[in-house]
Amino acid sequence: MEDVIIVGGGVCGCSLLYELSRYKISALLLEKENDISCGTTKSNSGIVHAGYDPRPGTAMARFNVEGNALIEKLSADLDIPYKKIGSLVVAFDEAEQKTIKKILERGLKNGVPGLKIFSGEELFNIEPNLSRKAISALYAPSAGIVSPWELAIAQAECAVQGGTRVILDCEVKSIKKENNTFTIKTNKGDFFSRYTVNAAGVDSDTVSQMAESKHFSIIPENGEYYILDKTEFNLVKTVVFPCPSKLGKGVLVSPTAHGNIIAGPDKKDIARDDFSTTAAGLEYVRKNAFRIVPSINFRTSIRNFSGIRANSDYKDFIVGESKHTPGFFNMAGIKSPGLTSAPAMAKEIARLLHGKGLSNEPNPLFAAKRHVIRFKELNESEKNKVIRENPLYGAIVCRCETVTEGEIADAFNRPLPPRSIDALKRRCSPGMGRCQGGFCSPKILALIAQHFNIEMEDVPKDKEGMYIVTGKTKL
Repeated sequence: MEDVIIVGGGVCGCSLLYELSRYKISALLLEKENDISCGTTKSNSGIVHAGYDPRPGTAMARFNVEGNALIEKLSADLDIPYKKIGSLVVAFDEAEQKTIKKILERGLKNGVPGLKIFSGEELFNIEPNLSRKAISALYAPSAGIVSPWELAIAQAECAVQGGTRVILDCEVKSIKKENNTFTIKTNKGDFFSRYTVNAAGVDSDTVSQMAESKHFSIIPENGEYYILDKTEFNLVKTVVFPCPSKLGKGVLVSPTAHGNIIAGPDKKDIARDDFSTTAAGLEYVRKNAFRIVPSINFRTSIRNFSGIRANSDYKDFIVGESKHTPGFFNMAGIKSPGLTSAPAMAKEIARLLHGKGLSNEPNPLFAAKRHVIRFKELNESEKNKVIRENPLYGAIVCRCETVTEGEIADAFNRPLPPRSIDALKRRCSPGMGRCQGGFCSPKILALIAQHFNIEMEDVPKDKEGMYIVTGKTKL
C-alpha cells in the first residue's frame, strides 16, 4: 500500500514526486512510456513565463508567479540549465500598444516584478535585431528559459534517491476506490494507495474518467517549431513575443537554455500523440517570426519539432481534489504557463494532501541538491582534473555538443538510467547539435546496448517500438 500514487511522468508528476520526497511517506509514480518527460514536457518551448498573461485571480496567475521564483531556485539546487533573460511583448501599432498597456496592468495585479514599457532607442538597445516597425514593448525581467525535460528528470532522480519509486512502461487500465483504498490496475499488475494524483497530460481526462463520475475533456493542440544552430545565438537576447491575440500568444523567437534559437509555435487542434510537423505549419511560423525579427536565418535550422498542449474545456488549470471522489486529485488541463507553474502546483497538491492526513514528517533522506558534470562547461584545469580521475571524460562521443563518455556513464549510474537514444539525449545532450546525431548515434547505440547487456536491435530511438537497427548485414 502506497501513501500516494501519481499517474503521469511529465514535469507536473515529477515536480510532485520531488515535493513529496521531502516527507517520510511512500510515493510511487506510474508512467506508461519507457522514460519520464516523453509527452508534452519533452517538446516544450522551455519559457519560464513572468506571469502577466493569466487573468488575475485564476490558478494560472497564482501558480505562474510562484513557479517562476521556484524554478530559479530549483535550477540552482538541482543543476538544471536555466537563464533569467527577461521577455518582451512587442507592439507594432496603436491598437497593440493599448493591448500591452492592459497586459502591464494585468501583470501588476498578478504581482509580476519589474514590468516596464520600452520604446524607441531604449527598445532597440535591448534587442538590436528587432523589426524597426516595432513602436514599443512590455519588458518583464523575471522571465527566463529552462531545459524542460531536465527540470522533470532532475526532480525525479532526486525523488528516487530520497526513497520514492518510479515504474516505467506501466499503463493504467482502471482506477477504483473501495474502503478508502484506491486500486489501480495496470499492465504490470495492481497497485494500492490512500491517495491518487492524476498528472497524465493529454490523457488526464481518460484517467480522470476512471475515478470520477463527472470529468473534463482534453482538446489537444499542436504547435510546430524551428531550432536554429548555435551560430545564431546573438540573434535575440530575450524571449521575444508578438502582441497576443484571440489565437493565443503567437510565434515567439527566443534563445534556449542550451544556446540555440527557437521560433514557434503555430496552433491547431490535433489527434492525441500527434507530434508531426507540416509544411503549412512551418511556413506559418516562418512568416510570423520574420515579422518580429526580420533577420532570422532559417537556413541555419537544425531541426523541426512539434509539441502538444493539453488544453481542456475549462478556462483554468484543474488543480485540486475531486468533488466526486475524495482522495483523488487532478493536475490537469495544464497548458501554458504549465511548465513554469509545475513546482508551485506540486506544493499546492502536497499542502492539500497534508490537509487530508498525509504525514508531513521530514524525510531524512531527502535529496535537496544534485550536481552534474558538463565537460564542455569546465575550464582547462577542471577538464584535466576530471580526466585524471576518470579517463572516460577524455573520450568525446558527441563532437557537436562536446559530450564525453564519462558524462554518458554518469547518466547510466544516476537513478532512472536512460534506455533509449533520446532518453540519453535528454540527460546529457549527445545528438542535440548541428549534425543531430549523424556522427554519434552509432556509438550511443552501442553504449546503451553494452550497459544494459542487450542487443543493438533492442535499443529504441525513443519510445518502445521506435527501433533504428533491425538486424546485422553481411552475416
